[in-house]
Amino acid sequence: MVRTISYREAITEALTQEMARDTSILLMGADVTRRLPKFPGRVLDTPTSEATVVGAAIGAAACGQRPVAELTSGGCFDQIFTQGAKPRSLFGRAARTPVVIRCRYPVFTHVPGLTVVVPSSPYEAKGLLIQSIRDDAPVIFCEHEALYETRGDVPRDSYTIPFGQAHVVREGDDVTIVAFGRMVAVAVEAGVELRASGVAAEIIDPRTTSPLDTGTILRSVEKTGRLVVVDEASPRGNLAADVSALVAHEAFGSLRAPIEMVTSSFDAFEDLPDAQKVRNAAKTAVAYRR
Repeated sequence: MVRTISYREAITEALTQEMARDTSILLMGADVTRRLPKFPGRVLDTPTSEATVVGAAIGAAACGQRPVAELTSGGCFDQIFTQGAKPRSLFGRAARTPVVIRCRYPVFTHVPGLTVVVPSSPYEAKGLLIQSIRDDAPVIFCEHEALYETRGDVPRDSYTIPFGQAHVVREGDDVTIVAFGRMVAVAVEAGVELRASGVAAEIIDPRTTSPLDTGTILRSVEKTGRLVVVDEASPRGNLAADVSALVAHEAFGSLRAPIEMVTSSFDAFEDLPDAQKVRNAAKTAVAYRR
């Protein structure tokens, strides 16, 4: 059964269904008992110290629990890197650290041992969160605050979305657009406008940044010959640069135009990508002639 719910509701439903299924799952964070009171003793209000929350969650994971830690920012890098990710990167699957850290877009894709999830819609949020909870690796689950009230069709039953499998949101032959998280909706809006002007954009939502589904991206660029990457981070050292470098190295012979990156400006983070900027970048790529 499918119905329309919000991104926020999809996350709450995923947590509720998983906690009912598995009594080892804990939810930890500031003021979480008010929002999810169904599981007394397993939904734990914590101090506002995010380092404390993450340290306790990783310790619980090491002792056989499956904690989900809810943060409002990413100010706990040492605990995530040293206590959460390092055992996994050193010992591989022999190290079980089944902890999920829900936060607002931290910079963790480059850390070995972490899985990094970036859901773009209510459907993706529920399926990817359930997959994250069931996984034995530490997972950074990136939630965009601006998506919480967006709505979409979500199955009532439990389901998972595998890590490392990108979603081709819209197919096209003229230009590939890769977008992350909230930027997927921006890319789709631009794709509709591009279609009206005769440009068929293929839009790819990677869903996870680590692991990254490089195969889907490369196959698309090999087909279209053009790439636009949309990332609302600043333009230096971001996911757009990472994907651009990947394609330039692995599919250089397929490119028929320079790669375009649509990001926020370096000096003004409020200057975010929008549909018009994505549309202009795609048109620039399509119009390019050697």
